[in-house]
Amino acid sequence: MTPNPGDRVRVERAGVADEGVLMPSSDADHLVLKLDGGYNVGVDRDAAAVELLERDARDVGEDERSESSKRARSDTTREHPGEGDDDASAVEFDDDLPTVALISTGGTIASTVDYRTGAVTARFDAEDVLRAVPDLAGRANYRGRVVANILSENMEPRVWRDLAEAVREEVEAGDTPVPVVFTGSQRSADRPSSDNVMNAVCAVEAAKSDCSEVLVCMHATPSDDHCALHRGTRVRKNHTSRRDAFETVGARPLGRVTYGDEVAVEFRADTPYARRGDGDLALAPDLADDVELVKFTPGMDPAALGYLDGKSGVVIEGTGLGHVHTDLIPRLEALVDDGTTVVMTSQCLEGRVCDRVYDTGRDLLEAGVVEAGDTLPGTATVKLMWALANVADPADAMGRNLAGELTAESRPWG
Repeated sequence: MTPNPGDRVRVERAGVADEGVLMPSSDADHLVLKLDGGYNVGVDRDAAAVELLERDARDVGEDERSESSKRARSDTTREHPGEGDDDASAVEFDDDLPTVALISTGGTIASTVDYRTGAVTARFDAEDVLRAVPDLAGRANYRGRVVANILSENMEPRVWRDLAEAVREEVEAGDTPVPVVFTGSQRSADRPSSDNVMNAVCAVEAAKSDCSEVLVCMHATPSDDHCALHRGTRVRKNHTSRRDAFETVGARPLGRVTYGDEVAVEFRADTPYARRGDGDLALAPDLADDVELVKFTPGMDPAALGYLDGKSGVVIEGTGLGHVHTDLIPRLEALVDDGTTVVMTSQCLEGRVCDRVYDTGRDLLEAGVVEAGDTLPGTATVKLMWALANVADPADAMGRNLAGELTAESRPWG
């Protein structure tokens, strides 16, 4: 029986034997084997003896699938009217389990290696995620749909709007409101150090909790011991590749999910949070697309801000308490006079903007620049996009706490 990519095989050549998963090869003369340690090895096809050990589960018949794979496998349906048949899926429901909507946008958690380029690419839909993480089986019923299949850097406001609408539809299918939990992974599923399984399991458990906040659930330490539950408006990615790259800035995580034989969710007793069923569901998905985030750097040419003419909103990452070079202030004032809402944040990770301490800050306030307190620059950008499209006075909204993005006072990490 000829092995296919994805099958587990034993390869022997020159008295050396290796076991692993057979991968696609770029030519007919070589075999590519992914070893259990995570490394790939190339082998001369003519010099190797290949023994098939196990077929890829995706290629075997229904009777050969494991019980967990059966529970995780989803059948394509038209679960949501108006969507294509390949965009929504459903699994068999167990009346004793809660239902969790699994909405996929792609990204690293749903990625594998593209052997055409050697890079990681988003290729999985929601069904593939369930199949890739069999530990999800038995924890909940899953109602899955695909909003997008993109990598993080290709995310844009259009997808945010689609995602917000998808979340609304899913919430309306159950209780309102409920937790909305974002998760992902720093390392793709093909790597031995992938964090996708623990993050996914902890996120599902968080989605079953009584907290109706928008949460980000990711590794809290480099080890597989627990995930932190960050409020979505206060979280920031602070490392390029560590598994615990995401941290709550200027506050504390709302809670944690311990991972092991027992998976347990706990929230901080000293940190208020919205509970399941509190309030009413409301959707305001409109966003002003013409908002820019600009990082000030010493020596910046005022002419570099020319591309901001006509923008509805601009968020500045200033230095320290929220400053830019004095020569840039007239340029920002001209933007304000032309109807652009200009908001000041800080490049510092801790602390808040206060433009009343130095002359530069006072000049910025006089020019009409709005302080954003300790709102994170990225959060302030999305908030301004929303405020411009949904409220009568966007400048006033930027100075008010709407969703936990603006804290009353800055706190130490911990």
